[in-house]
Amino acid sequence: MKYKIVYMGTPQYAKEILQTLIDAEDMEVSLVLTQPDRPVGRKKALTPPPVKNLALEHGISILQPNRLSDEGILETIKMHEPDFIVVAAFGQILPLAILEIAPCINLHASLLPLYRGASPVQQALLNGDRKTGVTSMLMEEGLDTGPMLKKIDFEIPLAMRLGDLMAQLTSDACKLTLSTLRQYHALKPEVQDEQQATLCRKIKKSDGEVNFSDAKEMYNKYRAFEGWPGIFTAEGTKLDGIMLADVDSYHRAYEILSIKNESVIVGCYTGALEIKTLQPVSKKPMSAKAYCVGRGLKIGDLLV
Repeated sequence: MKYKIVYMGTPQYAKEILQTLIDAEDMEVSLVLTQPDRPVGRKKALTPPPVKNLALEHGISILQPNRLSDEGILETIKMHEPDFIVVAAFGQILPLAILEIAPCINLHASLLPLYRGASPVQQALLNGDRKTGVTSMLMEEGLDTGPMLKKIDFEIPLAMRLGDLMAQLTSDACKLTLSTLRQYHALKPEVQDEQQATLCRKIKKSDGEVNFSDAKEMYNKYRAFEGWPGIFTAEGTKLDGIMLADVDSYHRAYEILSIKNESVIVGCYTGALEIKTLQPVSKKPMSAKAYCVGRGLKIGDLLV
């Protein structure tokens, strides 16, 4: 027996889950819904989402509605008579009319009810959590509020950043998707505890600004904002290659404490960081030592 699947998803995370469903001999994906193509980069080139590209490679029918309430969307999903509607980082809340077609199963990259919303992986890193995971849940009209089906936990190494954590959770989500669908009728949905629920919002570029007040908090921003928006000073200087030097000492913010090979140790009000690379506005990245030498900065001076 093959399970008939209608799939909804948009970014790379969702693409990998779709690939897993395509590869599974007992799954048949007949329809994919994803977000419309968006302008990307400086040239604003119209770019399809990763899920669309994969669906095209496999000849799967695609819909890209601005809203799921658009004319013909509901009827098309019904026509495919799915056993399940599988959703992963789709970007829209499903209306009741779609939820009633078939069990709608969402793969959310947190241990619900923690971190409902748009940025659960970043939020786990920002908070310095030691554990996160993926939850499969039955969808309802609320935002990530439905009954939980299964979870996979993961212990986060202290040095792990967003890219590696996202890769781990994506791999876990692929496994969880198949096990949830295959075991669905034997699973007992667990209602989420609203008292434990937290919500995370979409990340903005301005979230990447740092002020060297707390080394641990700044290091967690560096981990969470890998790729975009990165971390940067109020003047726009980008910082990279950061390690936590200590979390207990007290200094002036931005104070250069020592120079270590090509890196510099910089103090925060609480703690200190080792910084390997800086990139001033409109300049190429350079070693932290070269940055200091070029500006005549010495130990005891302020980095910016």
